[in-house]
Amino acid sequence: MNVPNNLLYSKEHEWVRIEGNKAFVGITDFAQNSLGDIVFVELPEIDSKIEAMSEAGVIESVKAVSPIYSPISGNICEINQNLEESPELLNSSPYDQFVFAVEMNEMLEKDALLNASEYEKLIEQA
Repeated sequence: MNVPNNLLYSKEHEWVRIEGNKAFVGITDFAQNSLGDIVFVELPEIDSKIEAMSEAGVIESVKAVSPIYSPISGNICEINQNLEESPELLNSSPYDQFVFAVEMNEMLEKDALLNASEYEKLIEQA
């Protein structure tokens, strides 16, 4: 499994890339591999408020329907519109395709996320 060192991770298999006060959120290689071929992504509404670990959208694959959670609280400030037309991009390059971005309310929330080695231990136990 590919687990880049420059990202943070949730226990629900989302990755987070922090840029200033923005948190870009996507799904991990482990998540996309578990889901199989992704056929649809329901994206959150821009400017909507979100709480940490609440459902932000839905990913549908040929195997299952799975929620995507926001590991960070704040306002949805950006979505990846490419996923509306080409949801399979999450299968081919999960770390190059964010799903949404959050303007963070609380910078300390990132401290609750896992680093790459902690996430690798989590998926080894799965």
